[in-house]
Amino acid sequence: MVIVGERINSTRKDIAQAIEKRDAAFIQYEAQMQVEAGVDYIDVNAGALIEKESEGLAWLVETVQQITDKPLCIDSSNSEAIAGALKSHKGKCIINSITAEKGRFNSFLPLLKEYDCSVVALCADDSGIPTTTERRVEIAGRIIEDLIAEGIALADIYIDPIILPISTEPKVGVIGLDVIEQVKKKYPGVRTICGLSNISFGLPLRKLINQVFLIMAMQKGLDAAIIDPTHKQFLAYITAAETLLGKDEYGVNYISAYREGRLETGETEVAHEQGQ
Repeated sequence: MVIVGERINSTRKDIAQAIEKRDAAFIQYEAQMQVEAGVDYIDVNAGALIEKESEGLAWLVETVQQITDKPLCIDSSNSEAIAGALKSHKGKCIINSITAEKGRFNSFLPLLKEYDCSVVALCADDSGIPTTTERRVEIAGRIIEDLIAEGIALADIYIDPIILPISTEPKVGVIGLDVIEQVKKKYPGVRTICGLSNISFGLPLRKLINQVFLIMAMQKGLDAAIIDPTHKQFLAYITAAETLLGKDEYGVNYISAYREGRLETGETEVAHEQGQ
């Protein structure tokens, strides 16, 4: 499972303030926490700053990469902001995200090719976000085929089914899971990704909903998740799920995680001696 750390997002008030004030120490602290938690990528987003997004995003890239060599997931729907941020990025990143909207797709494509990026592709087009599994899979297929035709490697494509709140529409969770499963079957080698926070919006105990949905999505073939990695239960459940899904031969990774104290679930394990 590829883990993308979501904490450096300008929708969080303290992050937006840190970007505006150019508080490098705060941003770097947030980045370092996620590195220590074991992320594969760090997501950076300055979209809430609107007219200041481009300069804010470029500053985030430079600031985070001063203290880590972890690659970034550069998060924006604005191709100009992405272009500026890519000039500062060291190594291969993920661009988050494109859609099948003609203008957006065409503005991002040259950047993918010039900088050899991986890319998150949302199952939406010029008509919006479809309400059925079939239409989302159709859009995913169109994006995949168009990207492959332009020389983008299948392994560099992450399809996002678009997870919406189940508090407003009970079937959106099932639709998201079905999209993941069908895309993986139709396009072996492509990757799937999702952000979890939307699924539980408006409900109590959101972490519980997020964690259960993540495991269900992994069973359907989810390859990557955008999460807060400082919630250690998430990572513990991911490790256990990968073992149960046959992705951890003989439980080697699970045992290593246990020995290193990385299987924190918030519960105290009670040992019972044999015969008692």
